[in-house]
Amino acid sequence: MTVRPLLLLLTLALALPAFAADSRQRVEMPEMMREHMMANMRDHLLSLETITRDLAEGKFDEAAEVAESRLGMSSMGLHGAAHMAKVMPPAMAAIGTAMHHAASRFAVAARDADVEGGAAQAFGALSEVMAQCVACHSGYRVH
Repeated sequence: MTVRPLLLLLTLALALPAFAADSRQRVEMPEMMREHMMANMRDHLLSLETITRDLAEGKFDEAAEVAESRLGMSSMGLHGAAHMAKVMPPAMAAIGTAMHHAASRFAVAARDADVEGGAAQAFGALSEVMAQCVACHSGYRVH
């Protein structure tokens, strides 16, 4: 056996856990609510992309505005959070609420960074927002 096939076999063996069964909790919800949730998630992702671009360009107030209006506590009505939470497991809803709180804290940190001239705290606060996204997507799958 040459080195390349051996390397390929080793790579596949190490990758097998990635192909294991999906162990996330399956969350059943009505089709209309599932579609609404997926649209919300796409908007959250677009918001995160906008925020990171704004931060990279030193537009801290703009990043703060996007975070608060589309991810923060102020956005919960826009996303129908109260209705969506009713079809989620309580722990999943708690992660969502924690994400909204973290986004509002990020908005404050981003505005402070604009005044104080430092982005490290803003990026740290943004990481807390994204950690909630990772927690939810790692623990749950919607059907």
